[in-house]
Amino acid sequence: MRASGIILHITSLPSPHGVGTLGREAREFADFLRRAGQKYWQILPLGPTGYGDSPYQTDSAFAGNPYLIDLEQLITDGLLTREEVDAVSFGSDPAQTDYGALYAGRFDLLRRACERGWDKERENVDAFYRENESWLRSYALYTAAKRHFGMRPWIEWEDEDLRLRRSEEVLRRYEELLAEDIRFCIFTQYLFFRQWNALRAYIREQGIRIIGDVPIYVPLDSADVWAEGEYFQLDDQCRPTEVAGVPPDYFTADGQLWGNPLYDWDRMRDDGYRWWIRRLGAAGKLYDTVRIDHFRGLESYWAVPYGETTARSGHWRKGPGESFIDAIKTALPGLDIIAEDLGEIDDSVIELRDKFGLPGMKILQFAFENPNENDFLPHNYTPNCVCYTGTHDNDTTLGWYTQAYEASKDKLRRYYSTDASDICWVMIRACFSSVANMAIVPMQDVLKLDSWARMNTPGVGEGNWAWRFKASDLGKQLSDRLLETSKLYGRYTPIPEKKDSEEK
Repeated sequence: MRASGIILHITSLPSPHGVGTLGREAREFADFLRRAGQKYWQILPLGPTGYGDSPYQTDSAFAGNPYLIDLEQLITDGLLTREEVDAVSFGSDPAQTDYGALYAGRFDLLRRACERGWDKERENVDAFYRENESWLRSYALYTAAKRHFGMRPWIEWEDEDLRLRRSEEVLRRYEELLAEDIRFCIFTQYLFFRQWNALRAYIREQGIRIIGDVPIYVPLDSADVWAEGEYFQLDDQCRPTEVAGVPPDYFTADGQLWGNPLYDWDRMRDDGYRWWIRRLGAAGKLYDTVRIDHFRGLESYWAVPYGETTARSGHWRKGPGESFIDAIKTALPGLDIIAEDLGEIDDSVIELRDKFGLPGMKILQFAFENPNENDFLPHNYTPNCVCYTGTHDNDTTLGWYTQAYEASKDKLRRYYSTDASDICWVMIRACFSSVANMAIVPMQDVLKLDSWARMNTPGVGEGNWAWRFKASDLGKQLSDRLLETSKLYGRYTPIPEKKDSEEK
């Protein structure tokens, strides 16, 4: 069925507390999507972020990001006071997230909430822990031990018994030593998932479906690699033998060296990909549709010897391919998957994607950057794909067009017989009018914003993931224009009437 939606990460929502959260503003955005006739809300990964603030480099494949916990709800719940929250500075620019200010101020508030809420919520917290113990026990100890060892990566912790051997006796000893910090981690995860589940229920009531992102790799400094290192290519000191990246191409002469440890796919295959089934099963509880980032790594992946400074010396290795997707489809038959099939794609990747009927991605910006006939031009689409104007890794459409080569601009103008004076909506209409079953556009393009609003510039380590919009941006004129466009191109499905927040 034809439908459309918006990419907007939770952090980009307006909020008085420095970053978008799971609170009232998220519900108001769901209301906006319903009024605008949209079916999908695509978000970025929800895991805890570290250095660089990237949601694609999280220290757990299962945990939620404490930054997203809504403080207003904690005030309502009696876990914080208005005065305590108002006394904290979360940054001065409502259009940009100040992650340094967040780190400095938010965790003290959450610790106060834990002190007040632990006994009050103990029965619910215990039930949450039992349900999630398979990942939460190791994650809570990992975060507490990391703090205990001065926030250094786990491979630098002094205690080899904790770092390398992890016997039950050692784990229990540290759990007793670090009980307070472990309790804090468990409670913040309880708060996150309680708020997410409430928000998810509200979004569903609006007839909106969530598309969530699952990065294919996890960082070395993560609870996943520390706790379950047998699933990764590590030596006897738990250091990677080879790491992830992508080869040199037209844009990057040295390739991209991501540095993530690679999976031991033989080991994973031997036990039926249980770790991945747990991971994608957890994602299926968070989202309605899962986008697997760097899908091509499942067919073959670029492996770079550990210690190299560029990705030049890497080589291709075969991934798990059909056996992996077979196992996932068998264990999780109701899981909807989008394959992020961008980058250096060959026939084998396309065959793997198509064998299982997975929709791939089409980026309109790419159609006009290439002077030749290419798969991103809409007349080459098949319905089983997702069309985007751009993604979180692209410049905004306005920024891209402003800086594009004249040949690219000319090709676009001739292709659509337009003067491109309203380039963002030219591209939105092009996306919606395509044969793609799903059409998704970044909120920055809907708002016609320039490059300053770009979410991420790949290969640049700082200044990303910070953009936020203002509550006043969600006007009736904008929702009406989206609704009209969705109806015009057959992407609108009426949603049962539901009270908006503005009607309450």
